[in-house]
Amino acid sequence: MPSSISSSKSPALVYLRVLLGICAILVLLLEICANYLLKQDSETYARVSQQYAEAVKVRSSRSGEPASVLMVGNSLLMEGIDVDRLQELTSSKMRIYPIFLEATGYYDWLYGLQRLFRQGARPQVVVLGVGVNSFLQNSVRQDYAPMLFFDVRDVLGAAADLNLDRTATSNLLLAHLSVFWDTRSVIRTQVLRRMVPHCKELFSLVKPKPALPPAPELAAITTARIRSLRQLCEAHGAKLILLVPPTPSSEQSVRQMAIASEKAGVDSLVPIDPATLSERFYQPDELHLNSEGAALFTSALATYLPVEIGGPKSASSPD
Repeated sequence: MPSSISSSKSPALVYLRVLLGICAILVLLLEICANYLLKQDSETYARVSQQYAEAVKVRSSRSGEPASVLMVGNSLLMEGIDVDRLQELTSSKMRIYPIFLEATGYYDWLYGLQRLFRQGARPQVVVLGVGVNSFLQNSVRQDYAPMLFFDVRDVLGAAADLNLDRTATSNLLLAHLSVFWDTRSVIRTQVLRRMVPHCKELFSLVKPKPALPPAPELAAITTARIRSLRQLCEAHGAKLILLVPPTPSSEQSVRQMAIASEKAGVDSLVPIDPATLSERFYQPDELHLNSEGAALFTSALATYLPVEIGGPKSASSPD
């Protein structure tokens, strides 16, 4: 009788092992394919990984040399700043190392900067520009950022700060560890764009604009976050400058951000008052600057940023 039971279990055990082996092979193939597609087809990955590699090597400049400036932000800076032109205009004053990743906010860069500093980056100045709405977001970008900006410590720290449940924490951890899991939404979007004409425009139409919290709450959140970033940068010998890019109808929130920055002891820079820019300086999405707007913003930044790098800690907004 015992030998009969043993023989009946043996085929089931074999089938289970075969099934697990097949699953492991499929997971490995998915990972290999995702990694290949990422490195061959993703312009975002190629751009950000190259920028990140250069930023890790940045060191404080010697006396008399241009200041080393790490400039980080989201698409508002990527679309709004001509980095080559900015570097050309300020070459005698600073050396700029940009890292721009779309749809990033406060938590992406808080932990992204922590990891950069741990890996040895030592800029003299850190310029952060993400816009008011993104700065107030209680989230991290689910693709690219966990893989490129975080390590396991950062993932767990961000999950704790955001009070993520076990499922969300596991997803974020998998996004850091697995290329396929990190880029699954990117792959899905690429498939939709090839199947559905004007898919990108359709998504932009339905994307809601987040509402800002009441002024007292906005001031409290913003001040605390800026102070945390300042302490992080100062602990590694860098000065933090908060760059506020223009967006339509953001005059009031920009002013509040500058006040909060002053309270936190951080220089804020508003090179262009949003009220002075009409619709013709923005792209059809009514958020990002077009080429004409970017030229104005870049020129203004080239004028005011060198002053802020050596200036006193105060909120500044040119008239």
